[in-house]
Amino acid sequence: MIRRTLSIVMAFFCAVCFLSCGKSSVQIKRMQAMEEGVSNPTTAEEFEAAIKKYQDRVADIEAANAQIGIWYKLLGTRYLDKKMYKLALESFQKATEYYPTNQNLYYFVGACAGYMAAESLDYKATGSYTQRINYLKLSESAYLQAIKLDNRYTKALYGLGVLYIWELDKSAEAIPYLEKLLTIDTKHTDGMFALARAYYDTYQFENAIAMYDKIIASTKSEEKKALAETNKREVLNASYGKK
Repeated sequence: MIRRTLSIVMAFFCAVCFLSCGKSSVQIKRMQAMEEGVSNPTTAEEFEAAIKKYQDRVADIEAANAQIGIWYKLLGTRYLDKKMYKLALESFQKATEYYPTNQNLYYFVGACAGYMAAESLDYKATGSYTQRINYLKLSESAYLQAIKLDNRYTKALYGLGVLYIWELDKSAEAIPYLEKLLTIDTKHTDGMFALARAYYDTYQFENAIAMYDKIIASTKSEEKKALAETNKREVLNASYGKK
């Protein structure tokens, strides 16, 4: 199987070389015929045999590409675990080339781009934050693509909400995504905290207080309960100040 796979890969690269050098399709067909042992079928049996061989060839290439995509995803997760975000981002980007409709890969792209934005420094002291902004835009577009592929994907809904609130200063845009998240996962405490903050940022103090009350009533974590109570007092003070 290994020899056959290597043979397929070599044949593929040979085909690319022929094309890039302007070789004719006749030469490519000769190469394929030599690879598969099929030249000029004439009888029905020979045609059936030729079709079978080329079908097997396509299946092998499809299987190899599928495996390569999986390996890029696994490599990306390994880099992500080690907080090597740039390499992780590159690996997940390659994986999307093999699996362009996999929402999980776009979520990982969004997460890695967010981490890269946080770590982007102006090393040349130019006063430009272009690199950071570009990573944030990439993160946003990746999360949106994940949600487009699966509009109930809670990780992407939460990730986008956090990005809008704490990185892009777009709390109003975060609200519909976080509200939808909580209709899908009603016990998503972190989502509740994020939504309460978005309500606070947009002066919806009553909604923010109600959300903190919901956290206090539902969470089993004493730490989260204490944080919700502290945040609720801050919202109350802000609401009294507004009045």
